[in-house]
Amino acid sequence: MDIIQKFIKNAQDNPARLVYPEATDPRILESVVKVRDLCIAQPILVGNQDEVVALANNLGLSLAGIEIVDSKQDSRLETYAHIYAQRRNMREAIAKKLVRKPLPFGGMMVSEGDADGMVAGVATATSIVIQTATLTVGFQEGLSTPSSFFIMIIPEFQGQEDKIFIFADSAVNIQPSPQQLAEIAIASGTNAKALLGIDPKIAFLSFSTKGSAGHVDADKVTEALALAQKINPEFDMDGEFQLDAAIIPKVAAKKVKESSVAGQANVLIFPDLDAGNIGYKLVQYMANAKAIGPILQGFAKPVNDMSRGASVDDLIAVSAITSVQTRR
Repeated sequence: MDIIQKFIKNAQDNPARLVYPEATDPRILESVVKVRDLCIAQPILVGNQDEVVALANNLGLSLAGIEIVDSKQDSRLETYAHIYAQRRNMREAIAKKLVRKPLPFGGMMVSEGDADGMVAGVATATSIVIQTATLTVGFQEGLSTPSSFFIMIIPEFQGQEDKIFIFADSAVNIQPSPQQLAEIAIASGTNAKALLGIDPKIAFLSFSTKGSAGHVDADKVTEALALAQKINPEFDMDGEFQLDAAIIPKVAAKKVKESSVAGQANVLIFPDLDAGNIGYKLVQYMANAKAIGPILQGFAKPVNDMSRGASVDDLIAVSAITSVQTRR
């Protein structure tokens, strides 16, 4: 079964309430109808009801059973504005002007338990989606860094069956600090378990393996490992590793004396965005791997950002992933 179909099937077992704040984009309307029909999630649209219904009718779509919330008129606006103002230490009148916009209102719905997750970005820049999620939803306990990951499916890995890896961070943090690298690893391990049901073996990657090449860049990676182990000592993590020592048992046997991760890693933490972005694209195009993402992580509840060129199928896939992420 295709991995997206697995996510869809998994989401159908317990559909989450997902909010879509860009309700006047035709792709959103088409996708939420399919999400509803496939029972992937219980979609909630944020927008003016008359405008949204009129657009749906023009597209020949029925929104029956799909909740439409007008952020400017909803009875929760005052409460959300009050909570937001207290959190941000600002005047309530200013908070109300911000929260009445669809994207922040959707974020507050997630924050206050009126939705389980949010899918946005088809009409909004990624930086705005991340900033809004940071200010409304906030971060997973113990974390302070939003990041991203790709699910990479490598065909016939090492001549055997296909293998799934998580690559992080390949889309958000350009030069992460040791603390940020540590948090990226924890968030990635959490998603490996929640989304893929795998026991994460997390490798911190470098051009050096266990001190083979002394340099401040390698030191950053070893510092990140130590910080990550303090945040979550239960995760199986190790480093610093060159890529081959992380994923190839024969190489690991030569380069690493003792490690439960070396040669077996399935969650790869890249030292910076240069390595992460180049790495996933090399594997995608030169090894014919399937890349699913980027998927946002680190937030207290799931928020996912879509490319502004996203298709309806992309939205359905990310909706299924977001629905599954709500169960972590």
